[in-house]
This record gives sequence, C-alpha cells and structure tokens, in this order.
Amino acid sequence: MTPRLLIVRLSAIGDVVMASGLIPALRARWPQAQISWLTEAATAPLLRHHPDLAEVIVWPRADWQALWRQRRWRALWQAVRSFRRGLRDRHFDIVIDAQGLLKSGLLARLSGAPRRVGLLSREGSQWLMTERVGAPPGDDPRMSHEYRDLADHLGAPAGSFRLSLAVGDAPRATARQALADAGVRGRVAVLAPFTTRPQKHWFEDRWSALAGALAAEGLVPVLLGGPGDRDAAARIAADAPTLVDLTGRLRLDETVAAIAEAAVLVGVDTGLTHMGTALRVPTVGLFGSTRPYLDAGTPRTAILYEPLDCSPCRRHPTCGGAFHCMRQWSVDRVLRQVRRQLAVAEETAA
Repeated sequence: MTPRLLIVRLSAIGDVVMASGLIPALRARWPQAQISWLTEAATAPLLRHHPDLAEVIVWPRADWQALWRQRRWRALWQAVRSFRRGLRDRHFDIVIDAQGLLKSGLLARLSGAPRRVGLLSREGSQWLMTERVGAPPGDDPRMSHEYRDLADHLGAPAGSFRLSLAVGDAPRATARQALADAGVRGRVAVLAPFTTRPQKHWFEDRWSALAGALAAEGLVPVLLGGPGDRDAAARIAADAPTLVDLTGRLRLDETVAAIAEAAVLVGVDTGLTHMGTALRVPTVGLFGSTRPYLDAGTPRTAILYEPLDCSPCRRHPTCGGAFHCMRQWSVDRVLRQVRRQLAVAEETAA
C-alpha cells in the first residue's frame, strides 16, 4: 500500500522554505509515499516545481473571505464542503499540520486523515490532532529546529531533513533573461534587504554602500524583493549606480531561480535569505531583533548576530527606532564575511 501524506503549511514564505526539509525527510521515511502539500496561493510557487511532491493544493482563502464579507453564507458553506470533499477524495493516511494554528488544524481535520500530527498545536488546534509534537526543553540554535523535531517524531532517518527547493525550467529561463536584459554579466551578489518589520531591517545607506563595495570586488550586486518593496529599493539604488534593481520584476519562483544563479547572497531575516541557504548559495544573514536560528547546518551560511541586553526583542522593540542591534553591522564587517563565504564555497566545491 502506498501511503498518502499531506503537509499543511499555509504561510509565510520564509516558514514554507524552512519547512521544506520535511519533503526529503518524509521521502526517506516512506520511499513509496505520495506526498502532497496544502498551502496558500502566495506560497504555492515555492513548491509547485518540486519533483517529490505529487500535488500542491491551494487553499482558496481569498475566495472564502470574499464570500464571508458578502454574507453569502450558503455559497461559503458550499465552497467549504466542496473543498472538504476534494481533500477526502484523496484518502490521505497522515496529515502533518506544520503550522499549528486553528486555521491549519481545521484544514487538517477536513482532510479526514485518521492520523493527524500537529506541530506546537495551539489556538484550539491541539484538540483536532491525534498527536502533538511540542517544543523540547532548551534553546535549539538549529535552522528549522521545530520541523526537524517533527521529522524525528515521524521516524525520519537521521540526516534526512534538509531544506529542499526546486527550480523550474521556465522560471530559470525567465530569471536568466531578466538578468541578461539588465546587463548582468559575471558573478551575481543578491541583496535581500526587505522584510515586513522595520526592526529587522539593515539601513538603506549601508545597503547602497555595500553594493558599491561588492562591485569593487568584481561582483554584480542585484537587488531582489516583492512589488511592495519598490519604493525602498529605488531609494537604495539611487545611491548605488552599480546596483541592478530587479525588485518586483520577478515572480516568486523566478526569484528562487535568480537566487540559484547567485555567487553569494546577503540578507536580513527574510524568506529570500532562507532561500539562499536552501539553494546552497553562500549566504550572509544579518540578524538582530529576531534570531530564528544561529546554525544553518551548512558552512556556506553565516549568521551575524550579537545579542544586546534587549535582544531578541522580536515584535516589541524598546529602542525607540534606533535599532542598535542592526547598527552593529558595518559595511566592512559584512564585506569581510562575504569574502569568507565565497572562500568556503570554493573549498566545499573542491
């Protein structure tokens, strides 16, 4: 019998990247398994090219929300029932709720799978699971440590959890064409400055200066981000004439492909930085108010993080916008680390 497995991780981009190690872990645990992933439309492009996924199922959240706002209760109920029927018709044996929230738990329950394993289940989702994986004692510095614990609980072989992103042929071609059209020749240094929280940012003038320093090292600095980052990108690029700004010009899977082409990536705590690690690109992560991990599991990724008394403050900074934790990282300090990561890449490629 071929086991049918469903991973539920709806968002966000960085979390889906860090949970991607479940794919090879589950494949190692159940070599003949049919593995599917339930996610939202925004993150589906990260997964749809993966050869070890039988299917990427998109939760039509926006459609359901629209029906709710319009008070079209009957149509909403019909949409939920139809989605539930589609999940149950797939006859999943195990569903893995890798998000642990009520919304993901409800979707896991809708699947009808007899075994439902929840990660850090909360908000009531714990009552919808048949098993719950909690946080072990201690502060685990490993990247994706909670998902690694989940893989261990499921019996995945040691060492089988590794971040796993696939680059599609069409996105690769589009990314290469976009780089060529922008006049990019030679080794690319991707810059990933953008996040949803200002306390996670490095300073715009330092990004501009870093771009110039990287160009002096023979690298082509390329700025990547989403459509909502265009204004900030324009400010950075205005003071960096050597910088190639592709912010908002690539779709998500095309952004993955562009990062895969890079010689090195420098970023803050954002999904694109985690992609660099997943794609084995030499990566420098600049952390301060957050510290999701210190050990990326590969010498190709270095994390710059020096805690202050207030670190990590996460969503509640107390510095009044000074962001001393990120101010520690000078352009020279970051550039030295870039050189080290490039050297490590050469050593590990030999």
